[in-house]
Amino acid sequence: MAAPRRIIVGITGATGIAYGIEVLRLLREAGGYESHLIMSPPAIRTLAEESDVTLAEVQALADVRHSFKDIGASIASGSFRTMGMIVAPCSAHTMSAIAASLGDNLILRAADVCLKERRPLLLLLRETPLHLGHIEHMAAVTRYGAIVMPPVPGFYTKPASIAELVRQTSARALDVMGIDTGAVDRWGEDE
Repeated sequence: MAAPRRIIVGITGATGIAYGIEVLRLLREAGGYESHLIMSPPAIRTLAEESDVTLAEVQALADVRHSFKDIGASIASGSFRTMGMIVAPCSAHTMSAIAASLGDNLILRAADVCLKERRPLLLLLRETPLHLGHIEHMAAVTRYGAIVMPPVPGFYTKPASIAELVRQTSARALDVMGIDTGAVDRWGEDE
């Protein structure tokens, strides 16, 4: 039997909520994936500050929605099979808590499960400038198996809008996790 194609999407309160929304859209458009969404309370605040998209609209993009506080949810167990997790955007606070192996909310617990089960964990870290503590936590989570991918856009695609930048970066993040949504403009490949 084929393993389920479940992807966990964590959205934290870092600026860049558009990345998490676009990841959910891309998974929906690609089809064949079951997205599991967790939003932190600060993410809900950031959504109101940065976007015209409503909380209900974001939640509707996900197949399954989990409470941030529910550390007993299915995705909190290693026996619940997933393809991995993307945290987009990922705050420095969340990355640091993952580095410390904390698990007092569902984003942290699900990330810890991905690391212990050797499943992909990609952190779209949104913080700048970085101090040494951030860099050391980036190194720690990388040693534990996570991929730290600050959303630094590539300009070879000649994006005409912020939406195009967000889409390319979000699609590229999923691509790094082994999920080809068909939305990545690839360098050196014919259209």
